[in-house]
Amino acid sequence: MFQLTKISKAVAAIGLSTAVFMSQSIAATNDGANIASNATTNAVNKDNASNAKDTSPVTNGVSQKIAGNSKAATSLNKFLPTIKYTTDNLPTVAQKINTATWQEGTNIDRNIGTKLQALLNWHHSGVGAVDGYWGKNTRKAMQAFQKANGLSVTDNLNNETWQALTKNEKLMAQPVLVSYQLTDADIDVKTINIPAGAEAKAELDGMYYESLTEALAEKFHISEKYLKALNPNASFSAGETITVYNPGNPNTKPVSRVVADKSTQTLYAYDSNNNLIASYPTTVGSTATPSPTGTHTVEVKVHEPNYTYSGSDGSKSIIPPGPNNPVGSVWIGLSKPSYGIHGSPDPERISRQASAGCVRLTNWDALALLGVIENGATVEFK
Repeated sequence: MFQLTKISKAVAAIGLSTAVFMSQSIAATNDGANIASNATTNAVNKDNASNAKDTSPVTNGVSQKIAGNSKAATSLNKFLPTIKYTTDNLPTVAQKINTATWQEGTNIDRNIGTKLQALLNWHHSGVGAVDGYWGKNTRKAMQAFQKANGLSVTDNLNNETWQALTKNEKLMAQPVLVSYQLTDADIDVKTINIPAGAEAKAELDGMYYESLTEALAEKFHISEKYLKALNPNASFSAGETITVYNPGNPNTKPVSRVVADKSTQTLYAYDSNNNLIASYPTTVGSTATPSPTGTHTVEVKVHEPNYTYSGSDGSKSIIPPGPNNPVGSVWIGLSKPSYGIHGSPDPERISRQASAGCVRLTNWDALALLGVIENGATVEFK
């Protein structure tokens, strides 16, 4: 929960014991100017909803590169890194995962688990950080997929669900694990040792990644441990080819309503026709700081927000933007003062930790949502 304080017509700062300053990270026009009250140049709104086209999640050597010139495509291409990949010289473990299939009664080992997580992600039922294991986030994603497709909602994978996940032959044939050649840009990311105290954090230039492998894991939507396990001998240097997860393409349909479900710890996204088009694992509030109730609207959208910590003595420490900022890389502020949807510095703990009343997503899910959620979209807490 964050208290809102205006700092410009378009930008708000948030804080009760904590706050976020939206500063220069508001969505900008093509010439770089800050956007005024709607903060929308790179976000899809109702006026252009009819121009937005659904992009197939099937990729062909390039992931997260959205075709077209809609505002959704413009935003998503700005926020999410384009990933060029091949399937050349994949190790045996990657080949097994790419060809894995499931049958009724078969245990979900890590090969099938990785394939299942990929298929759910590609159907826009997010599982969080891919790790290959059957767990609560994968189960929730499966149940969201079942709900979206009119299937029976179950606690375990069944044949009906697997058939629905795999009926698109092109999607089923898409590689889950791929070969990616590291570039200078991949390696030259800023890293920093992040101190514990808010005052010390406020002295930093940015809340950057703490390691190169953390940065790479977030880029490829995979757990850091799994990235290292897939590349046991990697030095992670420029020019080196590593094995990574293929994120596919995000949802490109405009989102006019989201439901933050506290019981399932899931954020459900709907289009203007009330179709469930995407879901994301989330942390919604806690016992100590519960999330609000009722229905609210999206008021402000910010990429790379600051965060201001207010001490018990009234002192304030402004923590700079970065992926390890307390609200991650995104702030979507609501009409309910002090509340919002935001990213996280710890994507692997989504649904496994508490939040201060807000809706917490992985940074990549928050960025994907930022690119398509409409101004004034309805946000319902359930």
